Order: sequence, then C-alpha cells, then structure tokens
Amino acid sequence: MALTGFPLTTRGRISRRRALQGAATVLGGALAPAIVRAAGDRGPGRPSVAWGSQVGDLRGDSAVLWSRTDRPARMQLRWSTRPDLEGAVMVPGTHALADSDFTTRMLLQGLPSDSRVHYELQFLDLDDYRTLSEPLAGSFRTPPAGTRSVRFVWSGDAVGQGWGINPDFGGLRIFDAMREVEPDFFIHSGDAVYADAPLVERVVLPDGRVWRNLVTPEKAKVAETLDEFRGQYRYNLLDGPLRRFNASVPIYAQWDDHEVTNNWYWEKRLDGDARYRERSVAKLAAHAQRAFREYMPLRWHPQDPERIYDSFAYGPWLEVFRVDLRSYRAANSDAQPTQPDAGSRLLGAAQLAWLKGALRRSTATWKIIASDMPLGLIVHDDAKAARGAEAVALRDGAPAGRELEIAALLRFLRDERIDDVVWLTADVHYTAAHYYDPARAHFKDFAPFWEFVSGPLHAGTFGPNRLDDTFGPQCVFQQAPEAGRSNLSPLDGLQFFGQVDIDGESGQLTVTLKDLEGRALFSQALHPAGAKRR
Repeated sequence: MALTGFPLTTRGRISRRRALQGAATVLGGALAPAIVRAAGDRGPGRPSVAWGSQVGDLRGDSAVLWSRTDRPARMQLRWSTRPDLEGAVMVPGTHALADSDFTTRMLLQGLPSDSRVHYELQFLDLDDYRTLSEPLAGSFRTPPAGTRSVRFVWSGDAVGQGWGINPDFGGLRIFDAMREVEPDFFIHSGDAVYADAPLVERVVLPDGRVWRNLVTPEKAKVAETLDEFRGQYRYNLLDGPLRRFNASVPIYAQWDDHEVTNNWYWEKRLDGDARYRERSVAKLAAHAQRAFREYMPLRWHPQDPERIYDSFAYGPWLEVFRVDLRSYRAANSDAQPTQPDAGSRLLGAAQLAWLKGALRRSTATWKIIASDMPLGLIVHDDAKAARGAEAVALRDGAPAGRELEIAALLRFLRDERIDDVVWLTADVHYTAAHYYDPARAHFKDFAPFWEFVSGPLHAGTFGPNRLDDTFGPQCVFQQAPEAGRSNLSPLDGLQFFGQVDIDGESGQLTVTLKDLEGRALFSQALHPAGAKRR
C-alpha cells in the first residue's frame, strides 16, 4: 500500500438553496414547532409508521429488517426484486408489543445475490385485527456473489453536544449527502445517540447566529429510565433525511459511550453529576443496551444475546469486522501496565480470540475493521486535566495498558500474513487519514496499515487530538476546527463522512473523506497486497 494521498478541496460555505430544500423535508415537509409531542405517544386511527424502517447486518442471502409502530400490532411484509412488487414473497409477520416499545424485526432469508430488493410493510392493529397502517416502502441491495464494484460509507457521532434537529438547517442533512452517493451500506461507528446531551430550544452562537432545536420530553434531560433511552432513538427518527437514508441504505451499527453517558465503563458512578438521580452507570448501561438493541437492526446471537461484535462478508472483495471497544473494557485509568492484566482489558480475551480467528478464516481481499474508537489518537477520560485513557492510546513509548491487546493483534496479523487490513473509525469529531509505519514506531512487530477517521453526524466538531507514537502513526491529512475553537455547530459545515470504493476488476480500494455537502476533501487509493482469493 503506497503512502500517497492528496487533498481535493477546502471547506466551502453551506448552500442556501440546499438548506432550504432540506428544511422542507424535515418531519414530513412541515417546519415543526420547537417542542414536539413525545414520539412514544399513541395516535388516533391507524397504526403509525412514523419512524420508518431500517435494514441491517446483511450477510449472504439474509438481512434484518426493523420497524416500529405506536400500539400492539403485527408487522407483515412482502418483498420482490421488482419495484412494482409483482410476484412478491410474503413473509410471516412479527409482533410489535409494549415490552419492546412497539419495535420489531424479522430476518429476511433466501434473498437473491447482487439484487435490489424492494419491500413493503404494514402493521395490523391487534385490537380489531382489521385496521392496517399506511404501507411503508423501502429497498436495499444484497451482497454480490461475484466480483463487482462495491461502495459504502461510514461515520459516527450523531446529534450531540446540544445540536439537534434544526428545521431551519434542513434537519440532519448529511444523511442526504451520504444517500446521494448511492452506497451499498453504511457503517455507523458509534454514538448513534447522545443520551447524556439534553437539548434546549434555542442556542445563540458567539457570532449572534441562532441554532433552533426540535425538542421532545426525552431529549430535554439526560436519559436514566428505559423509556428515556428509547426516546433518544425515537427523537433521531423524527428526521426526514435520516428516515429516507434508512429506507434505502442498510446499516452495520456499533455503539460507544454516548448511548449511555460520556466515557462510561461498568464500574463508573455519577455521584458528582447533579443532572443524574441514578448514579450507577451499570444500571444506565443496562437500559441503554436494551434500547440500542430494540432500535437498531442487529442480528441476535443465540449463545450471547448481548454481543455486538461480529463479521459480515460482502462478496469476494470485502469483509467487515465489527468490534466493540465499550462492553468489555476495564475502568478508564492513568495506570499503564506493561504486561496484560485485568486493568488493561479493552476488547477482552474472548473478543480478541474471536477477531484473530475470524481474520485468519476470512477469504476476502479487503478486511475492514470497523472500530468505535481510534488506535493512535489520545482521548483522555478527563479532558480538562488531560488524564486517563478513554480510547486505546495514552502516552508515547512502548505498548502499555490497552495498547497491549492491539499490539498482540497487530503482531498476529503480521505473523499470519493477513494482508489488506484497514481500520475505519469515528469518535473524535473531525476527519483524518493516518498511516501506521513500523519504521517510525516504538513497537515494530507489525505490517504497515491505514486508519481513517470521520464524523460527526450533526454533533459538535472538536479536535484535532494528538497522536501517540507507540505504533508509529503519521497524520497524512486532517480537517478540524482552528486552534482555540471547539464544539462548533453544524452551521460551520465541519461535519464529515467517509466513502470507500472497491473496483470490481482490479480490487483497488479508494477512501475519500467528504464534508457535509458531499464534497471530497482527501482521497487515498490502496492496492491489494495479498493474493486475490475467489
């Protein structure tokens, strides 16, 4: 993989025409009031499909389909490879009940490869077993059996730091920008909601501009109860651009910290945070994990229903490895042991063993590790005091603490000659391209690799963070706020996503970092080093 990359453009002003077009689509086309009805309330008449649908965790000939209604109902679905649904396959229904907040999902199986699948779902009201919801349509493309070109996008950090759905801005417009590139799928790199970031109706910026938020009762405070965590997801699904995106682009979803609370780990307590009545983060995380599973189209593991990490082959060229750096970690700490112990745990022994085995077994050319946190960027648990490891890195030098697991993985990849591994991540709220070079590293037992960072998705923009030299990263490109500026609103345009294109003939993989308007900022072409395996 050659170390070549080039910036393509610089940040421009937000298009007024596009902002007005987007504003007209928020909440179904009307500019909604700043305070909206709680999204969990049952409406009159027919079952509601206001939250749209999602498809996720595509694998082989199957995919998970998700939707929600507002009352006890049965979701029924038909699908076809024809847009008019002629000859549609009818799928046995699943129930949406109060114990799952009226969310439901089904596993679609027997799907044809490399096809655009069109579906239509309706909810049947269980009260009278006659009344049907409006039909809800969507489509998605299934993985190929052969070598065709593949395109996907990734980003993370959605609706945080006080920046919510703003009808004047066009809602969560970056989802329109991602949808317009027609990706095969989307990797959501975590922080799918900000359960610890309440919204207010108006935010006056330092230059006098005003940001206006839609606010629901659940978004007016930190989430503590199960229904308040559910309300974080219901809030995001009020947005028209996000629902349109979900209706046509499948997702592989991860979680990180803000689905619960900032920088959480199981042992953490919030005794000093007056916003919380519930001080046990373990209790908050249990509610948050359930809400995440209810609202994301995830596969269920029969032996481990709480497991998120998994892998997904997408044709001969590509396999995505979804890791979980949150659920198995030890407490965030300044301690940096030089030998593995319980305090240095991040992936955990079981997940690390699974990841090594899955990477060894993979026959895909490109192996994408979808990570909810970066490897070499220092992210402190206590940002003000610059103390404690929240991510992998903490300080320069030989591997220590959480870096020990990563060092073991990188050495394994080198020794097993597992080539063409690329890391994609978010978390730090800016965009960057990092090249990890053993010649520049303290730890040298690995093959060179790339890590690409992107985000946020309508949250505050921060950074840049300092790189730890343990694994020899060099910053080839980054775009972040100017020095002294942080938590910039989406009005400043520093919202980012990444796009990955794999050429169906050569196998070349190209990563392009893009902004809110879909403009390319930087591109990096990588050529497969390993033998193509069909």
